[in-house]
Amino acid sequence: MSDAIKAVTMPKWGLAMEEGTLVAWHVPEGAPVRPGDDLVDIETTKITNVMESTAGGNLRRRVVDEGACVPVGALLGVVADASLPDAEIDAFVVRFNADFVVAAAAAAETGPPEPEMMEVAGNRISYQRMGEGSPPLVLVHGFGGDLNNWLFNQPVLAASRATYALDLPGHGRSGKDVGSGEITAFARTLTAFLDALRLEQVHLVGHSLGGAIVLDLAVRQPERVASLTLIAPAALGGEINADYIEGFIATGRRKEMRAVLGMLFADPALVSRDMVDEILKYKRLDGVAAALAAIAGDAFPDGRQSRDLKSCLGDLRMPAQVIWGRQDRILPVAQGDGLPANVPMHVLDDAGHMAHMEAATQVNALIEDLLGQ
Repeated sequence: MSDAIKAVTMPKWGLAMEEGTLVAWHVPEGAPVRPGDDLVDIETTKITNVMESTAGGNLRRRVVDEGACVPVGALLGVVADASLPDAEIDAFVVRFNADFVVAAAAAAETGPPEPEMMEVAGNRISYQRMGEGSPPLVLVHGFGGDLNNWLFNQPVLAASRATYALDLPGHGRSGKDVGSGEITAFARTLTAFLDALRLEQVHLVGHSLGGAIVLDLAVRQPERVASLTLIAPAALGGEINADYIEGFIATGRRKEMRAVLGMLFADPALVSRDMVDEILKYKRLDGVAAALAAIAGDAFPDGRQSRDLKSCLGDLRMPAQVIWGRQDRILPVAQGDGLPANVPMHVLDDAGHMAHMEAATQVNALIEDLLGQ
């Protein structure tokens, strides 16, 4: 196939993703596109997100119509120079689709990979490993999340190193015993997780409550941490959106849960029906209600954050950064004001609390830059 013709394919966001729905094209057929331009909206079972163009040229073909659901890797469109004859574009589409049918048949025999399970500190921990290389990178989600929160990040970051995304106790497929729900107890479990995998030093990325957890670990065991990225972290101030915390714990209806989850994003329309259904299914698991109540009771009593680790940032020995969405409605971006000079703050204008999902390209680039220091 010609190098001058670039295929636009259904992305694979997360190891379990098998298909996606093309919701909307951002570029008309024939229009010029540049690398990084918004190209198409894709809806998965987790979230709706924008896929950016990785190539420059013109969108010569829209192969898939809006509203169509197609498997990962399927041809969505073709980007090529405007001077290429239509016959070459047509031949490319035919060859690609013929090859894809063969590849899809082979892939169907294996199915999506399952997360691994491991006993850690008396609890069952679910985790997903991708990539090779050291030092490895460990991704830690926030309150009510799971390892799938990193579906736009882990595959990209795994291109250059081993990456691990885990379900914290009380979340995802991990055991639901969280004890008192203390941040320090989660940090001890994370340390035990690293020990069990024989990971002596790692890069840590933590989101929200996960940010407080990895910061606690970095303060207590700086020799274990090669770098630290905090995304909209807890424990940098007192204020938190108590309506979100209480609503997430208490809500059991689809309509109300959609409204609660909408607080996480600058654009609430990113919340898909499947996302809502998965959260409601998770909340019905034995032990989840008690686990969430215990965590909230310790970390966010009376609608305020109980821990303030901001003063510890200046003493960090490893490269560190904070990333925040300007439109965060859970933890205000102002809590990142006044950080010490050794911890730069990156504010992303068009993102909310889930900046690593809404602005994945920017967040991934910032993490990669820090890992290179």
